[in-house]
Amino acid sequence: MSTTTRSRRSRRNASAMKMVGALLALSREAAGYTQKSLGEIFVVGEQQIASIEQGRRPLKIDLAEQLDQLLDTKGALVAAVSEMPEVDLVPLWAEEYLDREREAIAISVYASLAVPGQLQTENYARAVFRSRVPVYDEDETEQLVAARMERQEIVHRKNPPTTSFVIWEAVLRDRLGGREVYVGQLRKLREYAEMPGITIQVLPLGRTSHAGPHGPFVLLETPEHQRLAYMETQRGSQLIADPDGVGILTQKYVMLRTQALNTEDTRDLLDRLLGEA
Repeated sequence: MSTTTRSRRSRRNASAMKMVGALLALSREAAGYTQKSLGEIFVVGEQQIASIEQGRRPLKIDLAEQLDQLLDTKGALVAAVSEMPEVDLVPLWAEEYLDREREAIAISVYASLAVPGQLQTENYARAVFRSRVPVYDEDETEQLVAARMERQEIVHRKNPPTTSFVIWEAVLRDRLGGREVYVGQLRKLREYAEMPGITIQVLPLGRTSHAGPHGPFVLLETPEHQRLAYMETQRGSQLIADPDGVGILTQKYVMLRTQALNTEDTRDLLDRLLGEA
C-alpha cells in the first residue's frame, strides 16, 4: 500500500510492539537467521531488525508479510501487527519518520507553513490541530497535542541532536490561535534561540530569491551517518533515502540558510515582533 493512500490510523502500543518484536526474534532464530543476515535480505539493515525486535520500532505490515513468507510463520507476524492495540493518534505514514527523528544525531528543518513541531507551545499545537479540515474531535486533539509535547523531549536530552531551523517570516506573522497564543509562541522561539545546540534563522519576507518555494522539508542524519530527507503533503508523506534526492534538498537547505537572517538578526526580529504584539 502506498504511503500517500494509507488512511489515518493510531500509533501502536509500546508493550505490544515488544511482544511482536519478541515473536520476530524467536521466529528468526528458529529459521536460522541472524539479525544481520535478515536485514541484508530485506535491505533494511541489522540495526532496524534489532530495533524492531527490541520494541523500539514498529514492524510495518508490508515487511511483516515478507517475513511471514521467508520465515514460514503462517501469517503470525501480519496477524500480530494487525491486531496490536492502539494508543494515540499518529498517521501511519509518519511513523517511520518519527522513529528516525528520535534516533537522529542531526536535524535540519525548513518550515514555511507553521512553526516546527519541535518548537511549538502547547497552545499553538492545539490551534494547529483545531485548524484541520475535517476537524478532529476534542479527545483526538488532546491526544495529538500530548504526543507533540512528548516529542519535544528530543531537544532537551542530555546529549540532544544538533538542530537547525529555517523559518519563513510569514509563519511568524500568522497569528494562529489568537494574540495570546501568538505571543506565547514568539516567547518560546526567543527562548529556544538562546539554547546551545539549536540554531534558529528566519527567512525574511521580500527576498528577491527564495530556495524553498515548493514547501517545507526535514533533513536527518542517523547514528550510522545515513542522510535522509522527509516531506509531507496533504495526504501523506515521503521519506527519502536516495542520495541524489537527499543531496538536492541539502543544497536547497544550504541556500536557504544563506538567504535567511543570521542568528543574531533573527533574535532581534523576534524581539521586534514581541514588541509589536
